[in-house]
Formats: sequence, structure tokens, C-alpha cells
Amino acid sequence: MSEQASLPDERVFLVVVDESPEMRNALRYACRRAKRTGGRVAMLYVMEPPEGQQWGAVMDLMRQEARQQAEEVIAKHADVAVSLTGQPPAIHIREGKSRDELVKLITEDPSISVLVLASASSSEGPGPLVTAFAGKLGSQLRVPLTIVPGALSEAQIDAIS
Repeated sequence: MSEQASLPDERVFLVVVDESPEMRNALRYACRRAKRTGGRVAMLYVMEPPEGQQWGAVMDLMRQEARQQAEEVIAKHADVAVSLTGQPPAIHIREGKSRDELVKLITEDPSISVLVLASASSSEGPGPLVTAFAGKLGSQLRVPLTIVPGALSEAQIDAIS
């Protein structure tokens, strides 16, 4: 999948793609806002770097497998974005720590205008990215942060977006 540039005046809603159930709420909200405002959706998937001190060939194989999994996960969610917006999202796949790669992408890509995250609906807290950026790391963002409650239904998201 390739990264796609957006038009300069277009609002780009960035969603961090992972396997969490609440991520679907962030994606739905971002897609609906993008469609209503003439914007686009961008998706970021961050692969964890391989751990340990394996030989080069083993590390390469682990990276290939992680990349393949990333592409499969993001393709599934890209199909949802296309069905909701009518256009393909910009795709970003990176390796590293989610927080660090997210800040780097927002810094590097001036077209990104809103970061959309969903809070977890469990009692364990809102999730690591929401906790980080709603707290001390919020000053590292150059764009507004929209937090979508993870417990909202599709109808509730549609009503507010």
C-alpha cells in the first residue's frame, strides 16, 4: 500500500489503527467527519520492533511477518473507510513505539489536521494513547485531539459526526 498525498486545503483526520474494539469508533467518526467536511482519512499502523538479539535473517523474517499482518489489518479497515467516505485513505505503516511514531508523523505531514482516538470502554482506563496525549504529551501535538468514547453505538457516532 502506498502513502497518498492530500490536497493542501483538505482536512485530514488521522486514526491510529490497531486491533482494539474501540478503534472502530474512532475510524467511523473520522470517516463521517471527513465526508461531511470534504476531507480525507489517514490511517497509521505502528508495528512493534522485533525484540531480542536474533540473527539478521531471523529479524528480517520477523519484520516481514509483522509487515504482512499490518497490511492485512489496515486493508480491512481501509475497506471500511472507502465504504464510508467513497475514497481510499492515506496509509502509513511504521515500526517503533506508537506514541513516538504518531508524533513523528504529525510533525512530518502538514496535511494532518485532526487526530482522532477512541477511549477504551473498559474499567482499565481510556487506553495508552488517550492517556498520554490527553495528559503530559498533549503539548507535543500540533493538531487538535478528538477523543471518541469507546462505548458509543454506531447510531450515536453518526448523530454527533
